[in-house]
Amino acid sequence: MKKRKPTQRDWARIRLFAMDVDGTLTDGTVAINSDGTETKRFSIIDGLGLILLRNSGLYLAWISGRPSATTSLRATELKIAHVIQGKHDKLTALSGLAARLGIPLGECAYMGDDFLDAPAIAAAGIGISVPGALPEALAAADYVTRRLPGYGAVREVCDLLLKARALPGGNPRAGPRTQSR
Repeated sequence: MKKRKPTQRDWARIRLFAMDVDGTLTDGTVAINSDGTETKRFSIIDGLGLILLRNSGLYLAWISGRPSATTSLRATELKIAHVIQGKHDKLTALSGLAARLGIPLGECAYMGDDFLDAPAIAAAGIGISVPGALPEALAAADYVTRRLPGYGAVREVCDLLLKARALPGGNPRAGPRTQSR
């Protein structure tokens, strides 16, 4: 597995930011209510970071191993154009999406917390994990956030990407300004 500190140039090259949902965008807790519905907590600061990235032209994707109406609802709210659910092979999902968008894996960032995410983390141009992630994800990551999942970890990465895109030589037009579902 790889482990290196990404440079500003590495962050500026990213055109697609893909991530797992449970344990990355959330704290990993899923509450099942007595009527069978589920509840998840999403961070508002993570959401704003994703909106800012989308508006800057970056492609965004959520790749989740489990299908969830709650995830779909939040993705719709945030206008996340690429939502792949029920896929345990995250690397195949990431590779397929990147190929459809015409983006090499070296220009993708992938963020996850589980052993299922480790191959995608390792293959991405920048692989990202979170504190408390499983050892396989941490070992594959180039960058581990300081903030916890569901408590601003995604925003931390969004801010790094936004900062790198704003620098001279950054990539302010890496993708479309708007994305349709």
